[in-house]
Amino acid sequence: MTGSSLPSSKDEKQNTKTQTNLTTNPPRWNTPEFYFYYLCFIIIVPYMFYIAHSVSKETNPHYPEYASRLSDGWIFGRKVDNSDAQYAHFRDNLPKLLLLSILFVGFNRLMSVFTKGTVKGRLQLLSFTSLIVVVGLHGTSAIKILIIISTSYLIGRFTGGSKLNPILSWAFNLGILFLNEAHNGYTFTSIHSQLDWLDEYPGISPRWHILFNFVMLRLISYNMDYYWQIKKPRLEYKKNDDDLTTVALSDRDRIDIPCNSSDYNYIYFLAYVLYTPLYMCGPILTYNDFISQLYIPSPHVTRRFVTIYGLRLVGVILVMEWTLHYIYVVAISKERAWDGDTPLELSMIGYFNLVIIWMKLLILWRFFRLWALVDGIWTEENMVRCMSNNFSAQRFWKSWHRTFNRWLIRYVYIPLGGAKYFMFNMWIVFTFVALWHDIELKLLAWGWLICLFLLPEIIASQLFSYKKFGHKWYYRFVCGIGAVGNILMMMIANLVGFCVGLDGMKDMLVQIFGTVDGLIYLFSVICTLFVGVQVMFEIRESEKRRGDKRYLM
Repeated sequence: MTGSSLPSSKDEKQNTKTQTNLTTNPPRWNTPEFYFYYLCFIIIVPYMFYIAHSVSKETNPHYPEYASRLSDGWIFGRKVDNSDAQYAHFRDNLPKLLLLSILFVGFNRLMSVFTKGTVKGRLQLLSFTSLIVVVGLHGTSAIKILIIISTSYLIGRFTGGSKLNPILSWAFNLGILFLNEAHNGYTFTSIHSQLDWLDEYPGISPRWHILFNFVMLRLISYNMDYYWQIKKPRLEYKKNDDDLTTVALSDRDRIDIPCNSSDYNYIYFLAYVLYTPLYMCGPILTYNDFISQLYIPSPHVTRRFVTIYGLRLVGVILVMEWTLHYIYVVAISKERAWDGDTPLELSMIGYFNLVIIWMKLLILWRFFRLWALVDGIWTEENMVRCMSNNFSAQRFWKSWHRTFNRWLIRYVYIPLGGAKYFMFNMWIVFTFVALWHDIELKLLAWGWLICLFLLPEIIASQLFSYKKFGHKWYYRFVCGIGAVGNILMMMIANLVGFCVGLDGMKDMLVQIFGTVDGLIYLFSVICTLFVGVQVMFEIRESEKRRGDKRYLM
């Protein structure tokens, strides 16, 4: 689940400057208003967990409907809901992934003695070891991957600075996404019957085309960065030094300022596209940034930071394990085992499904980010905020799959005209995001719902701006009402796209809007969310007071 709030880089810098200079309001944490909010939190949040757990009990009438999806757990003899295929694959293979990460980093560090620590030597080594891992993962399908990525590379090299480069690069890679899905990754037998023996060696992960979505992003990044380097070489940048090894660049400049022309070659390309720690699901790193860090490592990567980050990952995994052992909402939603449930129970099934999706992706991205950090490569955090600490649809996408958000801005949104054509561009961007995830109707519906739900916030923020009304006593409360609407719309869109689909969402809405009890419950939800939004507002104010950049997300 991802998307983009779609600011241009110029807009981002201007917003940063403007918002950082805003005066802050006095803290409200020790006021009677917030004491009331604390009381609400103490009562409501535990009750939400209680309801989610109660629909997961063996005594629940629906339990037999989804019990077959549960597995034997390890916490106090309870069953575990391991029915999410993506997380189950990661969870079941975590020991193997840990071993692979240790071997990968250890082997590369050992071999660095022979490469004498040169960037060229390390990139040659990375391209070799990453290719070996791809062969182990996908077996003979590595041949298909090499043919596709090499074709994309040749498109970029032969078209160079011509406008055909971005046109053909995008057309080829989008075409590959559709063909991969249509042919389920292809078979050698379909090419020629005498090649059927190659299909007998599928590797550890035969469905290579599922992971290829992330490879496609790196293919576009390489060709576009190469194209822009030809249009405006490194020498034309004021902060430029001809020798890349002596240039200390900021994180922003590592992305924007191109490498030397000699760094855009096939070996470096392979090392980047197939880089094992980020190959499977990111986080996403641009080509310029990747090469820049190999010349000059990021100052953010320190032993202390990596150690603390690893401990935080362990903590999140344990929280996820507890959740899956006591709350079975994923299995319930897959079986649609909610007939006759109350609106409260239905909403908790939906809400905790979203929480588990957020936590699942947080764990996946943090694991692979940690692997890259141990290997010395810095990437941005993908999940900047907790899912339940968002009230703005635009800002939500800044803090959810952040590296993809930034990729979209650089390679899709800005080339299409940026903020000048915002109302047009956002439909293209979210349609691409939906198709990139998977070619399904419910995901297209998700993408278009996101665009539709963004419009009220965009219009309201223009008409009821902080500059005009921020000094009014009622401004915060009116914004709170709007934020509640945002949250409800975001939940509907994401439940449609990633949890229950259109039919399941229809069932939930009928239960809520079709009965008196449902409408009473909806009113109580609005009041509850309003309380939560006011606390979120104050959290943002606290971040602004201490200069935390997350305030802008």
